[in-house]
Amino acid sequence: MKIFTLVFVMSKSQILLGLKKRGLGEGKWNGFGGKVELNEIVIQGAVRELREESGVVADECNLLRRGVITMYFENGDGPFLIHVFQCNEWKGEITETEEMKPQWFDIDRIPYDLMWSEARLWYPVFLSGCSFEASFSYDTKGDIIEHVINRLP
Repeated sequence: MKIFTLVFVMSKSQILLGLKKRGLGEGKWNGFGGKVELNEIVIQGAVRELREESGVVADECNLLRRGVITMYFENGDGPFLIHVFQCNEWKGEITETEEMKPQWFDIDRIPYDLMWSEARLWYPVFLSGCSFEASFSYDTKGDIIEHVINRLP
C-alpha cells in the first residue's frame, strides 16, 4: 500500500489549493501533499510536502488529522492510503513552486470541475468540520465505480 499525505491550509472563509503543474494530476487543483518517504512518519511527510509545494512552514502540532481516504484501482495501481490534514496556523510566504501554483479560494467557490472527480464527494464533509474515513474504487478508465464516506464523531 502506498501512503500519501494531503494538507489543506485554511482561513475562516478560504482554502488554499494548488494547481498541479506537472506529473500525476497535472492541471488539477488540490491540497498539498505527496508520498510519505521510507524514513518518515506520516505527519513528517505532510509537513515536508506542504513546505516543498507551497513554501508554507507548519509545525507538526498545527496539522490537525481530519481524515483518511483509501483508493482502489482496477488497473492494479495502489491501493493508496491518503492522510488528510487541516492547517490553520503557519509561517513562511506562500510561493509558487516548480510543482504547484497556490491560490486562495472562497469556500463556496471551490473549482470542483477542475479537480479530481472524488473531491466534490468528500470535500463537503471535510469543510463541514467533520472527521471522516472514505474509500473510492475506480475502473480502468479512472471513473469512480463505488465509494463510501463515513463521518467520524
